Amino acid sequence: MARGANARGSDPLSARVSSGPTTSRTVRAQHESYRDDIGDLSTVRPLPGPDIDQIDPFLFLNHHGPQTYPTRNHGLPFGPHPHRGFETVTFILEGELAHLDSSGGESVIRAGGVQWMTAGRGIVHAEVSPESFMRSGGPLEILQLWVNLPARLKMVEPRYIGVQRDEIPAIPVDDGRALVHLVSGTWGEQAGPIPSLTDVHMAVIELKPGAHISAPVARSRNVFLYVVRGDITVGGEAASAFHLIDLAHDSGVVDITASSDAVILFGHAEPLGEPVVAHGPFVMNTRDEIRQAMMDYQMGKFAGVR
Repeated sequence: MARGANARGSDPLSARVSSGPTTSRTVRAQHESYRDDIGDLSTVRPLPGPDIDQIDPFLFLNHHGPQTYPTRNHGLPFGPHPHRGFETVTFILEGELAHLDSSGGESVIRAGGVQWMTAGRGIVHAEVSPESFMRSGGPLEILQLWVNLPARLKMVEPRYIGVQRDEIPAIPVDDGRALVHLVSGTWGEQAGPIPSLTDVHMAVIELKPGAHISAPVARSRNVFLYVVRGDITVGGEAASAFHLIDLAHDSGVVDITASSDAVILFGHAEPLGEPVVAHGPFVMNTRDEIRQAMMDYQMGKFAGVR
C-alpha cells in the first residue's frame, strides 16, 4: 500500500502504573512526518525521512488520512502490486480496507482491525476500498508499517492474517485511562492474536489526558513510537502528533504520559543488524537479490491476483 522505501543499509511488552519516578529511556531525536499525498489520498510519512533511514527492523511508515471521502468516490488507489522480503502491518483506524492476494488471503477489515502480511519469497496483493465505501464514502485513516525480515526468512512462504477490532485484546491500564489494543507479542499476561515470525511486539494505545504507562522493554530492543494524535510526554520530553520518536537504549523502561487525548503506535523488536537494500516494493540484503526479485516478478513467478 505504499510507494517504495529507499533504505540504507526480550523482555515481554508489558505495562504497569508507575507509583513513583522511574528512569525512562530518553529521546535521541524526534522526526516530523513530511507530506507525500498519493492522488487524492492525504498521506504523511515519518519513516524513512531526511534524517533517519530506519529503526531496525522497522523500515517504513505511511499515515493515510485522516480525511473524509465523499459519496461515489474512487476509493484507495493500491491495485495489484508485488512485494518480497519483508512484512506489511496495516492498522485501519477509520474506514474499511479490502485485501486480496496471490497466497489466497482475502478479507474486508473494518475500523480498529489490522492486516499482517508476510511477503516472504513473493506476493502480489491489492488493497482497495470495498464497493460500499466507494458508494457511500466516510472517514478514513490508515497506518501502514513495513517490518524487515532477516536473511534467513526473506524467502519464507507468504502469509496473510486479518483480524477485526473485536479479535484484538483491549487492555485497560492506569485505572482505565489508557487502553492498549495488543496486536502481537504480550502485554502483562495477555497475548496478541497475531504470531510474529521475529518476535515483533505491536500495539495501538489510546490515552486520556493524564494517563500514564510504564512499559518494560529490554535495552537490546529497538522501540517504535509514533504519535498518531494528540500530545504526550515520553522520557520527560514533549511530543506531538505526526512525530516519530527515536529512543535511546539507556533504560529498560519506556515512560509515556498523555497531555491530551492521544493515540500512539507502539512496539519493539530486536534489531537485525543486516544490510538493507530496498528498491520500490522489494527489500533484500544485496543488489543482486533485488535484481533477482525484479526478474522473478517480470517472469511471472509471483502469482497474480484476481
